[in-house]
Amino acid sequence: MKASEGFSALNMPENRIENPDKPREECGIFGIYGNNLDVARITYYGLYALQHRGQESAGIAVSDGNRVNLHKGMGLVPEVFSKEQLDTMKGHIAIGHVRYSTTGSSHPLNAQPLVFRYARGTLGLAHNGNITNIWDLRSQLTSTGSVFQSTTDSEVIVNLIARYSQNTLEEALSKCMIDVKGAYSLLIITENSLIAVRDPYGFRPLCLGKLGDGYVVASESCALDTVGATKLRDVEPGEIIIIDEKGVRSIRALSSRKKAHCIFEYIYFARPDSDMDGFQVSRVRREMGRQLAREFPADVDLVIAVPDSGTTAARGYAEESGISFEEGLMKNRYIGRTFIQPSQDMREMGVRLKLNPLKHILEGKRVLMVDDSLVRGTTSSKIVKMLRECGAREVYLCLSSPPVIKSCYYGIDTSNESELVASQMSVNQIKDLIGVDGLYYLSLEGLLNVFGDCRENFCTACFNGDYPVKIPKLGDSSKYMLEW
Repeated sequence: MKASEGFSALNMPENRIENPDKPREECGIFGIYGNNLDVARITYYGLYALQHRGQESAGIAVSDGNRVNLHKGMGLVPEVFSKEQLDTMKGHIAIGHVRYSTTGSSHPLNAQPLVFRYARGTLGLAHNGNITNIWDLRSQLTSTGSVFQSTTDSEVIVNLIARYSQNTLEEALSKCMIDVKGAYSLLIITENSLIAVRDPYGFRPLCLGKLGDGYVVASESCALDTVGATKLRDVEPGEIIIIDEKGVRSIRALSSRKKAHCIFEYIYFARPDSDMDGFQVSRVRREMGRQLAREFPADVDLVIAVPDSGTTAARGYAEESGISFEEGLMKNRYIGRTFIQPSQDMREMGVRLKLNPLKHILEGKRVLMVDDSLVRGTTSSKIVKMLRECGAREVYLCLSSPPVIKSCYYGIDTSNESELVASQMSVNQIKDLIGVDGLYYLSLEGLLNVFGDCRENFCTACFNGDYPVKIPKLGDSSKYMLEW
């Protein structure tokens, strides 16, 4: 793997791949500060609500005011934690992390939170995002004596904090934010405080909530809802929030000329019941479907979705067009992300295990199928084949995002550019590849119009190559790459 490229689906452990035709989630983080609260168990449920953001590893660190107790491991949240384990984790502060590796191999040492001792005590860190200048920083730190135990970019942040340990933690973090480029939402635990940090562009989401007399910070508001917390606000880009016995205080450490929230959070990654940076995800996706119908009015008998990520946009398309929405594909929700994939010659069975077409709805019909995105096209072609086998007379595919033509370097694995079908083929070529009668992408202009006056606040690099933060050139830093 090249150091400057994200992990493709081929780099993932085979039994962890749910759909190689989709971008991979990044990570989810959750933190809580509160006396008289079972912070470990609340964090467990918070991570459960964020499980869609990472299924490779999970971890929780808890502080009782004197020491930080850490437990983490490979697997889903309920696989890593037992009731007995949670019972041993007593304290009033906790942070948790669910991970999908974008930088760093799939290895237990790369699981988070990372907990370490430095000059000012014990510190634990959970990170969502991707640092673009990781290998330059790593080289500089190594040359001055820093030692690394993992291949994650998060450990670079840990070493930078240690480098600035002569300052207060708030000052050290402010200096780190000057050095570090790219995407990062961080949760930090010390013996006596919980700290949240968001990069100056606001690539990855982060929000603050209230639970009784305590406070909660999470990647998405759905996690706040799950644990019974009330959302107060989003953490601002460039902001550091410190929560301790004195309450909550904020430092605006760094600012940028523009915001660059990840637009794919709204298209695919975030849970529909979350709201972030002023927008409710479900409403945004429904409006994407409405915009699709305005751009591509189709003469078909029914609208169906590729569940679950295409369902809300499909309903929006149906509402705008007046065409009936039907459940043409039934999803087997009892198949988790850990089931053993079939062998190469049985891949179609793997798709059928997850999605089963309803023949009595599809037979003889002209069908418009709505999905959120198309990365490689392999799964879509199998779904289209199933629809035709069930008697669908015509099949059209509408996507609630523009063509994905560039890789993401900010914490999402969209595969290498050579694997992105839209960067290698025209729309007509892709149409023939997946076997549909028509293929339609939502325009970038139409997508941005969904956000109204805030249209300039989003990163759209995967659609147009307009990277808000400089990215490394291929091969620039491969000499620093370590693999387990």
